[in-house]
Amino acid sequence: MDGLRDIPLFDTFNEIKPIKKGMSGDRKYFVTTNGGERLLLRISDISELERKKSEYALIKKLSADIPMPKPVDFGVCGGGAEVYTLLTWIDGEEAETVVPKLSESEQYRIGKEAGRILKRIHDLAPADVSETWKERYFAVIDERLEAFRNEGERFAGWDIMLDYIESNRSLLDGRPQTYHHGDYHMGNLILSGGRVSVIDWHTVDFDNVGDPWYECNRIGLEYPYFASGQIDGYFGGSVPEEFWRLLAYYLSVSAIISIVWAKYFAPDRLKPVLNLNMDILKWFDNMKCSVPTWYKTIE
Repeated sequence: MDGLRDIPLFDTFNEIKPIKKGMSGDRKYFVTTNGGERLLLRISDISELERKKSEYALIKKLSADIPMPKPVDFGVCGGGAEVYTLLTWIDGEEAETVVPKLSESEQYRIGKEAGRILKRIHDLAPADVSETWKERYFAVIDERLEAFRNEGERFAGWDIMLDYIESNRSLLDGRPQTYHHGDYHMGNLILSGGRVSVIDWHTVDFDNVGDPWYECNRIGLEYPYFASGQIDGYFGGSVPEEFWRLLAYYLSVSAIISIVWAKYFAPDRLKPVLNLNMDILKWFDNMKCSVPTWYKTIE
């Protein structure tokens, strides 16, 4: 804790509790102040300074319009060895805990609100990037696809999925790029009083910049009404055909490249990942139908 004493607000901290949950490499703390404020403190290595600085700037930019933690302070601590980010605390429960207990209509309503919020994020944060999204995406993905060809576990229909991926690269032509949340899934959506807030803006995927529709590859597919609501809320009307085709594309790529990752780094996840690949083939009728079978309409 001594390294935290460099934080200017440290003397106002009344209680500091470590938070163990989460995959991030940051150290996280729940902080209460003498004035009764509840805060989230994240500590990162100094090597993360520039990335964390950009992250904090994005939070400052969006927090006036998006239900999310508000920025409190940012700087260097630990005698210059660490970076701290201090944000307001969001009370509530994670959507992945609450949604399974809700009716289908409530799942859809919550999903719709989550979709509207995601659209606002993308509208508020256009990105100026010199390389096209297609160039940036395949610079990362091609190597992972090659790893699957060489080392991936086969499943029924793998060749159909791989052929769809290779034959539809042109779907990425001319796609716009925006800043991303980076990990927009049900575990990072907090429900309080029936309202949705977004937490954990700290995942780096393509430097958190890319095709806005790419962020839908983490949609809550295990709850079709929630997922359907998120899509309807995002578009606020009819869903363009181009979106469905890109959703099928991004879901397929994400699933098939996860096989090699699971094989080496999470063997207990390999079977579920293989099952997801086969589910995607069913949802899109062996990649012949663009609208997935799980898509539900309520309104």
